[in-house]
Amino acid sequence: MSVVPLSVSRRVALRTLLLLSTVVAAPWRVLAAQWNKAAFEARVLADALERLGATTAPESDQIDFKAPEIAENGAIVPIEVRSRVPGTRSIHVLVEKNQFPLAASFEFLEGAEPFIATRIKMSESARVTVLVNADGKYFSAARDVKVTIGGCGVS
Repeated sequence: MSVVPLSVSRRVALRTLLLLSTVVAAPWRVLAAQWNKAAFEARVLADALERLGATTAPESDQIDFKAPEIAENGAIVPIEVRSRVPGTRSIHVLVEKNQFPLAASFEFLEGAEPFIATRIKMSESARVTVLVNADGKYFSAARDVKVTIGGCGVS
């Protein structure tokens, strides 16, 4: 059995590949460490709000929240949220009757326009609440959405 030594170019290529994979993976580890896993795992709305630190969130007319009154398919309910609250740092979307009420969270860097357009899943007709975190304070807006076919696979 003979051992074939690695050529210098192969070693350089492997070292470079290892270095690149470390550099590429590092930001993802930082982002994964920052997500609020406890809030996403909450099974009831009150627990999700508590884990977000948003037990009190007054309604605000500076949040433009668009959601359909009736959604035919709960698997794809389109929503749009634009915050005009100064200092908006994050937007959270909560669906009251979903198995896991916290449906989405979005973080914004300073200077970014706090706007989202996305689709969420809803298991049944429910109240959809949007929370905006601005300078450490929470503000809310909500809509009732009727779902004709549930989209979370739960009946």
